[in-house]
This record gives sequence, structure tokens and C-alpha cells, in this order.
Amino acid sequence: MKNLAAALLCTVWLSWAWAASEPGASLTGTWDAHVDYGAVQVPFRFGIEQSSTGVSGWFFNGDDRVLSNGGSYESGHLLLEFPTYGRRIDAHLQEDGTLSGTYGPAAAGSSLRVYPFSASPSHEAGTALARGPSIDGLWIVAADSGKSEEKSWRFIVRQSGAQLRAAILRVDGDTGALTGAWQDGHYLLSHFDGARPLLIEVTPEPDGTLTVLLRNSNGTQSALKGYRPAVAKARGIPDPADPATHTSVSDPAQPFRFRFPDLDGRLVSDTDARFKGKVIVVDVSGSWCPNCHDEAPLLESLYRKYHSRGLEVVTLSFEEPEQFANPVRLKAFVHDFGLDYTVLLAGTPDELHERLPQAVNLDAFPTTFFIGRDGRVKAVHAGFAAAATGPFHEQVQREFTRTIQRLLGS
Repeated sequence: MKNLAAALLCTVWLSWAWAASEPGASLTGTWDAHVDYGAVQVPFRFGIEQSSTGVSGWFFNGDDRVLSNGGSYESGHLLLEFPTYGRRIDAHLQEDGTLSGTYGPAAAGSSLRVYPFSASPSHEAGTALARGPSIDGLWIVAADSGKSEEKSWRFIVRQSGAQLRAAILRVDGDTGALTGAWQDGHYLLSHFDGARPLLIEVTPEPDGTLTVLLRNSNGTQSALKGYRPAVAKARGIPDPADPATHTSVSDPAQPFRFRFPDLDGRLVSDTDARFKGKVIVVDVSGSWCPNCHDEAPLLESLYRKYHSRGLEVVTLSFEEPEQFANPVRLKAFVHDFGLDYTVLLAGTPDELHERLPQAVNLDAFPTTFFIGRDGRVKAVHAGFAAAATGPFHEQVQREFTRTIQRLLGS
């Protein structure tokens, strides 16, 4: 009976694969995809929906979807556009029902990285996952990132049965939602949402610690040690850097200055009449920055809620040279997130300190400055903790809201 069942299953699969390889076959469903990140192959879930009106696709960041904006499927050739990342999936359906191609820049001659891309129909529902030991909860990972005063990160783990979801939270933001399960004596976790590919192995040790192995694109590995917070404290491991104190300004008594063009080329300055007597959230950002993508919806919601009471939001976007010269990706970013607040083209990332000389220890994208009605900086927040970080995401939402309410005089 087992052999008969296996044969029937094989027949069903071969029939599906033959049908899927036909140019007119539907691609709708969830796919197990991979991108080659240098020497590392990063697995991730991917979704495709095909209908009479066209085809769309999406990366997953936890339960959130990063949607394509335009695409086509003709004669077995799939194109999906992701303009907010300046990239596209260009793949062909193979005879075995898999997809093979690239995830790379939409424009020829771009310096953006090209990732080899492959995908096969997902079989998650029929896969029995092994249950590993529980590592649910918060961990402190000893790590020297090179950023001032950052000697450790938070590792947030949510475990449900055999499935694991996690995120590493640094002072400049988080990794996105790492997902995976127990395999061969460790948890294998990965993430790819159109940017920030990451693959890590997490091994619970007999002494109650974790070994967190980061697989690097050049083929090397970085081994970090994770501890429960109380153990980390007892061992003298520094607390993670505080995003509320990481960045400051050289003279808080001086107004915070900015003067940059908007996307139509018009110069916008802090001294313009529209900002006089207003509370201003100045966001240092870039359309290339995944954590900036995470932060934008919150800034937009706060702007819509408090604009009538005197709130302005201004993004100072620092783009790579080719995007600075022709900011098509930033324009897509503004469009796709429906941003109604002011977005300015401030420079390239290597011009950050030259363009914003008042900032001290400015080394995180995004960094958010909260400016009072007198034009002076009242608070600064480095990085952004997105939904994958759970309570830390909820905390940053509350902090942003309370700071704005306090500055508005609520």
C-alpha cells in the first residue's frame, strides 16, 4: 500500500509538473524560492497570483506582503516589477514546473546587485517538521557592529510548535522576519523580502546559551553567542544601544537646518513659511533602506492624524549616485506608500555628514529627529523596529505618537 501511495503521489506530481510547464498554465499559489546571495543560497516563501487581468507576485516579511507593481506572463516568461526596490523578477517556467531566472535591476547598466532566482511550487502543507528545543523569548547577542556604543543586539524569538519566527534588532533597525524550523541539530532561519537577504543557523547549547551563526555572502561565517538577558547582565555584556540616545545634535539650542530640493526640483527649507511654528518630524531615509520602508507607513499615518494640529513630516532621502541623478525608485517609493508629506532629495549616503553637520553620531538609516515649534530638536530616534520585533515595534509606535503629542501640546 505504501508503494502504491508513493506511486500515485509521484504520478500526481509529474502530471502537475507537465501541466505547469505549459506556457498557458496558471502560476497562482505559494512557491518555495531561493536567491543566491554570493556563496549563500537564501530560501524564502514567494506568492504569485495570475488572473484574467494580469499577474502579480509578492515577497513575505512575516505575514506582511511586499507586492509587485506591474508584471506579465507570456509564453512561459514571467516578469514582475518591484519599483520601490528598483528591481524585477525575470524568470522562465521550466519543463519540470520550476521557475528560473534573476532578481535584478529594472534598468540596464545599474550598479544594483543581480540575484539568481529560482522557485518551485510549495509543499509546506504536506511536510512534517521536527520539533526542536524551545528557545522562545528574548535573547541578547554579543556583537560589535562598529557603530558607536553598540556591543550587543536583541534576538527576539517566537516559537509555535515546530515553526520559528525571529528577528535580530540592532540600533539601526531589524533584519525583517526570519522564519524556519529545526534541521539537523539547529534552527535554520532565513529572510528575503526583496532586500536584506539573510541566512542564519541557531544552535541551542547545553549551557543554556545559543550559538548564532551568520552565513556571509563571501562564504565565511560569523559565530555570535546569545544569552538570556539576566545571564548577559551577569556576564557584563553591555545592554543594546538605546535608539533614543544613540544620535544627538551638536547644539540643541540652535534650530535644525535643512535646505534641499523636492522631487520637482523646488528648494525646500526649514525657514519656509509653511514650517513656521510647526512641529516637524525630520526623517533621514533612503529608498534603498528596508527599515525605511518599514517606517514610512507609520510616518504617513501620524502625518494624516496630526497634520491639521500643526505636524509636518519631512523625509531627507539619501540615494546612491545613479538614483540621486534620476530618482525613479524614490518616486515609486512615494507613490506606492501613498506619502502625502514632504520628501526631499538630500544627497548620496556618503554625503550624509556633510549635508547634516549638526547631527552627532548619525550612522543609522532611518534616523528620526523630532523638532519643536521653536525649530529646535527635542528628541532623536535611531533606526526603526518593525513588526517582526513584536513588543519593540509596539514600543516605537507609542514613543513616536507620545513625542508628537507632547510637542503639539496635547
